[in-house]
Amino acid sequence: MSTASKKKVIVIGAGLGGLTAAIQLARGGFAVTLLEKNAHVGGKLNRLQAAGFSFDLGPSIFTLPQVFRGVFEGDGKQLEDYITLKRVDPQWRNFYEDGTTLDLWEERGRMRAELARFGDSTIREYEDFLDYSKRQYDVVERGYLSRGLDTFGEFLRFYGWKDARDLDYMRSMSGSIRKRVGNPYLRDMFEYFIKYVGSSALDSPAFMNLMPNIQTEYGLWYVAGGLYELAKAFQLRLQETGVQLHLEHEVLKVEHKDKRVTGVEARGANGAPVRFEADYVVSNMEVIPAMRKLLDAPRSAMKKLRRFKPSCSGIVIHLGLDRVYPQLAHHNFFYSKDLHAHFRRVFRERRLPDDPTLYVVAPTRTDPSQAPHGCDNIKILPHIPPLDDERPTTREDYLALKEICIDKLERMGLTGLRSHIVVEDFWTPFEIEQRYGSNRGSIYGVVCDRRSNFAFKAPKRSGEFENLFFVGGSVNPGAGMPMVTLSGQHVARMIAEQDSGQAQWL
Repeated sequence: MSTASKKKVIVIGAGLGGLTAAIQLARGGFAVTLLEKNAHVGGKLNRLQAAGFSFDLGPSIFTLPQVFRGVFEGDGKQLEDYITLKRVDPQWRNFYEDGTTLDLWEERGRMRAELARFGDSTIREYEDFLDYSKRQYDVVERGYLSRGLDTFGEFLRFYGWKDARDLDYMRSMSGSIRKRVGNPYLRDMFEYFIKYVGSSALDSPAFMNLMPNIQTEYGLWYVAGGLYELAKAFQLRLQETGVQLHLEHEVLKVEHKDKRVTGVEARGANGAPVRFEADYVVSNMEVIPAMRKLLDAPRSAMKKLRRFKPSCSGIVIHLGLDRVYPQLAHHNFFYSKDLHAHFRRVFRERRLPDDPTLYVVAPTRTDPSQAPHGCDNIKILPHIPPLDDERPTTREDYLALKEICIDKLERMGLTGLRSHIVVEDFWTPFEIEQRYGSNRGSIYGVVCDRRSNFAFKAPKRSGEFENLFFVGGSVNPGAGMPMVTLSGQHVARMIAEQDSGQAQWL
């Protein structure tokens, strides 16, 4: 088929969801143009290099490698032709205010040995909880994830009330953990798996306890050379599949007539206006900002999206240090003294934390090339509320929180941290919103809340325009690199089915 006779797809944004949709659609015979406002692909998967330090600015954890295989396999290729994966074990190191440390091991024998100090009952609690976590994952994976379910109605039609009996949906995530786990250290560890979707264990439905199974069954991985190597692999795959990539092209408007979108208007790299016609448009920009800014959606359309509130945001602190802190593993958590108080303050009261739980990444434990010899490279991320006009927060407020975070790390063992900083980079929700167009500086798309959305995100197919689709963390199945990649795969399939007149309505 000639290029002129192919159906035209415009993809807005080169995050992993947009990249995946573009690659899959090009492989399926569509003429695909990908427009990205920044000078690099990958979206939040970004990198900073300074003074011999290399920082992954966005995601730091790679899970479910099987999800990515469909993007890279074919034409005699496989995923390992594009990236080298290194297994990370221990997967996490957990630090508690009372001085206790606890490693999370993928290998069951190592984990039993780790928990032996707490007694046989704690070992049994841990293993029983993982069995429960696997049951939750298996139910969610065979429908919601594999079939790309988008609404509660589709959910009921696929599963039925009887088939969903193994799904733990009546309790909160925290409630089901407390029912099964008595050890307070394990409780905090299991509850903070919710970090993957930027939400609260107090408010998320219990079936989100599927997340520990993802790591313990399929492993936690690092991409050699840094996570940005995955973005570079996607860009190579774009070239191989014939996608037309235009960097530094900011989309300003999606044109539409009646119930169809017809094309997009953009600002080119030279500042000049440019227009692209389209038979289909795929937006990797989050649904609410895209509907408001690109489509000037009416109030009635925006009202339908109210339940899809933004996930948390964060301040992100990247530090290059002139020494090594050997007590750190690759991935570390420094917990709040009262994790539930932290959840309530950030997610219900919408206030900056006074005792944050900190995610700290030290990639040189797996990849020494990420810092000069004898130096450390760490990222510090606390979860905080998104930008809120009713409770405005200033850059000075975020700088004060940064000092609280460093104070906490120094108190909990990283002695003299400030005095060893030689490179520093600092992001606030303002930069996150500006750079990525996210909804109020959200990092993970839509918050997971059993009362407002039952953990569902926005649908991938627009309810207003029949040929407009969305990918990324604001749509189902949600946040995280595997999930946004799945959204791109499902949208490519949905467009192919719609174009052939064989759409599968559940």
